[in-house]
Amino acid sequence: MELVVAQGRLGLGDMARELQLPKSTLHRICAILVDRGWAIRDEQGRYEPGVRAIGLGSRAADLPIVTGFRHAVAGLMSRYDETVCLAVLDGHESVFVAIEETTQPVRLQTWVGRRSPAFASASGRVFLAAWPTESVAAEFGGRALITPTGRRLRSIAELHDILDRVRRDGFAENHEDTAAGLYTASVPIVNANGTVLAAVTVCVPTSRAEPGRRERMLDDLVAVGHSFSRDVAWLPAFHAKRQ
Repeated sequence: MELVVAQGRLGLGDMARELQLPKSTLHRICAILVDRGWAIRDEQGRYEPGVRAIGLGSRAADLPIVTGFRHAVAGLMSRYDETVCLAVLDGHESVFVAIEETTQPVRLQTWVGRRSPAFASASGRVFLAAWPTESVAAEFGGRALITPTGRRLRSIAELHDILDRVRRDGFAENHEDTAAGLYTASVPIVNANGTVLAAVTVCVPTSRAEPGRRERMLDDLVAVGHSFSRDVAWLPAFHAKRQ
């Protein structure tokens, strides 16, 4: 992993030369890393850091989806000057892997690597909305669904209702479920196979999320999601395997 993080996009032959290990051994190791979300394998058979390797080294900022994110949200940032984050799914949690910060003095204090329960966060709900209903029920049914701010979902039925709205609207919203005084909205980034690769989330203090501005931001956020999805349609799934 240190080699892949340091150099990025290495084939088995490259790694075998660098590490002086047989290709057969490396193949088994890399298969486990991919399965557990530490690495991803591209169409050319090269390996690069996966979601769980984010933060291990500076090359995380060079990942194609992170580079694409910064370009995709530039207009959104200049128009609204609100914090915008890129999130991926790791098990039952949404993880921020890139952040573009607002210059506003009142803002969400966040960082790369910050995690939130998928059922509670706008970005996580974007991922869960792509799951079959029975998979959501199997994962979350019978569990106490309590958000980071202490709100308790009534039942799995309430989560299903939330995810139905996400599927219908094409975006997820969150009103103070992950932080007091915070409104977030999130859209999916989808590859050519229809897999949700990531989520783009705008984080806005509730004091700046008045209805008219919120509606304009949502329209522009949905447009960003569509254009970004076209740009990264070739990418493989980036999130870690669900345990």
